[in-house]
Amino acid sequence: MPAAHPATPAPLETPDTLATLETPALLLDAARMAANIARLRARLQALGVAARPHVKTAKCLPVVQAMLGAATGPITVSTLREADEFAAHGFDDFCYAVGLAPNKHDHVARLLARGLRLTVILDSVEAAQALAAAAAGFARPLGVLIEVDCDDHRAGIAPGDSAQLLAVAAALAHPMLRLDGVLTHFGASYDQPGVAALRASAERERAGAVAAAGVLRAAGHAAPVVSVGSTPTALFADALPGVTEVRAGVYVFQDLVMAGLGVCAPEDIALSVLSSVIGHQRAKGWTLIDAGWMALSRDRGAAGQLADPGYGLVCDAAGRVLDGWIVAAVNQEHGIVRHRSGDPARCLDLPVGTLLRILPNHACATAAQHAAYQVLDAAGRVTARWPRFNGW
Repeated sequence: MPAAHPATPAPLETPDTLATLETPALLLDAARMAANIARLRARLQALGVAARPHVKTAKCLPVVQAMLGAATGPITVSTLREADEFAAHGFDDFCYAVGLAPNKHDHVARLLARGLRLTVILDSVEAAQALAAAAAGFARPLGVLIEVDCDDHRAGIAPGDSAQLLAVAAALAHPMLRLDGVLTHFGASYDQPGVAALRASAERERAGAVAAAGVLRAAGHAAPVVSVGSTPTALFADALPGVTEVRAGVYVFQDLVMAGLGVCAPEDIALSVLSSVIGHQRAKGWTLIDAGWMALSRDRGAAGQLADPGYGLVCDAAGRVLDGWIVAAVNQEHGIVRHRSGDPARCLDLPVGTLLRILPNHACATAAQHAAYQVLDAAGRVTARWPRFNGW
């Protein structure tokens, strides 16, 4: 089992300035994060639906505690490593929201043996049969949700495919397996910019999941859980009748993909990468920084949006967006900053050593490149270092 995640780090006794950090460094604006959390919490309270936050982006105890507003779960995980890490801190209610591969059955058994409440997902008779064959070795019942595909985007059974839904349900007939209901993720919402489109996506997600649960209930299955979730649909749903819980994760930080969809503004993005100017190619209009794809990731999720941000939007050290400047290209440890226009006569001619902050395309991918968050207060001072973990 992986080493236990450290306890909540104490604040730094003396807040540091950004100039004390070695770059590149992952910055977390605590005030922006708190505002993002409060926004989703208020929305779900208004809709009367429970939250099961997704911790795959954060992978950090203090961040997840802030998301919950309490010390422990329920939470959604994308790796069983996340369940191990958070169980070490008293979390005991997990939904593993990735289709379960048979080589993880033993890991599932170990988590159940620790007395945890665990739910897994699957979307085929084959996977259900494999799980039923392993279930005799479980110390306590395992919850199972059937994954439903409401948007033809990724995994899952179509909500109207009653035969397949019921076949999977039948294959789960084992005293150590508990069919809890259905789960869906409307990933197509990431391709639907604008308020009207996001609201429509939220309704399609809700209606599909509720319909699939109805198929199971009509056949005699209790199916008490109807789990939906993505940051865009969670924030733009008008109503969620029939839904019991919402899973979302990137909302805690936001990113340029979310900004491009209209989910947030760039000023709401709590995560950035601090970098230093290390040189220039003035004839090309390039400014070189020490944050390449190892610091920013290669994710180009916002590339198809109206204003392509390259590998990230460039901000000054205070986090103010420098209009028109993007990280246009990356090597392993180098980033190339140029004007969006590509005009070589426009060079961000800053002295070597100048600090810049880069807003990420995809918060999950960028955070995964780093071992810790450097936490900033409202004055832009580094007040804490919060470790994060990666891996499976």
